[in-house]
Amino acid sequence: MRILNQIKVAARSLSKNKLRTFLTMLGIIIGVGSVIAMLAIGEGSRQNIQASVASLGTNSIMIYPGSMNQGGVRMGAGSYSTLTVKDAEAITARCDLVTLVTPAVTRSVQVIDGAQNWRTFIVGSNIEYLAIRNLAISGGSSYTLADDRAAAKVCIIGQTVSDNIFGTGKDPVGQSLRINSIPFRVIGLLEKKGQNTFGQDQDDIIIAPFSTVQKRLMSSSKFISSIYASGSSEKVIEKAKDEIGTILREQHKLTPHDDDDFTVRSQADIANIFGSISKIMTILLASIAGISLLVGGIGIMNIMLVSVTERTREIGIRMAIGAKGRDVLIQFMIEAIFISFLGGLIGVGLGMITAGFVATFGGWPVVITSSSILLSFAFSAAVGIFFGWYPARKAASLNPIDALRYE
Repeated sequence: MRILNQIKVAARSLSKNKLRTFLTMLGIIIGVGSVIAMLAIGEGSRQNIQASVASLGTNSIMIYPGSMNQGGVRMGAGSYSTLTVKDAEAITARCDLVTLVTPAVTRSVQVIDGAQNWRTFIVGSNIEYLAIRNLAISGGSSYTLADDRAAAKVCIIGQTVSDNIFGTGKDPVGQSLRINSIPFRVIGLLEKKGQNTFGQDQDDIIIAPFSTVQKRLMSSSKFISSIYASGSSEKVIEKAKDEIGTILREQHKLTPHDDDDFTVRSQADIANIFGSISKIMTILLASIAGISLLVGGIGIMNIMLVSVTERTREIGIRMAIGAKGRDVLIQFMIEAIFISFLGGLIGVGLGMITAGFVATFGGWPVVITSSSILLSFAFSAAVGIFFGWYPARKAASLNPIDALRYE
């Protein structure tokens, strides 16, 4: 019953100075709202990255050529041609942990149809490429093994290429276009996928038989751009990567002391890399937003110290009629917690509204989790207790006689 009375007294004391109480809460409100909004944006980005990576095939394994040194500087993966079709054939024959394998060559090309032209890139690969990269055909059909063997001038195009060459809403299947002045017939249209998290248009692509691109657009170079494979399941991806690495080292006759002249990556690796970056950025943004919570806590301490000074005579009267130091301590602690509690509630609402605003008008993916709300709310309560303790302790330690004499 005593606690209930103290809560009523605290509410009455705070209501006497409504504007001052609200301004004291403002730091907590902004802090909690900022933390929730930043965590929602970070979590939305993380989930969006995972979804984008998963859309490319969760079992996919990519093998790229190695790097080269130029002037003592390592140029990075893909800067040195080391992969060949025989490497892809060796993986197919010897690696039991993968089900699909295809060599691939990639080149930037100019696509022309009459007065329309478009700059894009073409991927030459075997028919397994579509399954490995989780690509579906919405119209027409894929090329066949016979097309690949005959280096047939057929292709499958993405929706972006179709819209820019043949016009929006037009069916491109059966139409002809020229790729670097070589005529091709469109036999299929890829299902629309849109942009991924990294801003890349997944529909701005042309896929053609491997031998067609290799012989007609790549001057029959013996080297290839990459190798794509699909593991039998997600559980064996790491083992498959190790096995592929062993096979390629043997193929390239590398000694135990030689570095790999290739790079093996999986979709999980890419997801983990970008997931880690997203997590670090989320923590950084939330930490910056959390500073306003500390500022709000300092505001609570400041106002509570002012309140103790203003109510010194009131404290003396209470002690004179029987109130103990702990009663005064609890009284002021309740006021500090009340400010942080109510500020936290309003801050949660502000954070959810801000996150919704960012999602609606900014087009940014946001995900508000219960853990972020509980974390922000708990932190705001802790700030109120921490910064309210000193003023409450100071009030409780006042000498009743000195307090009564205070003017």
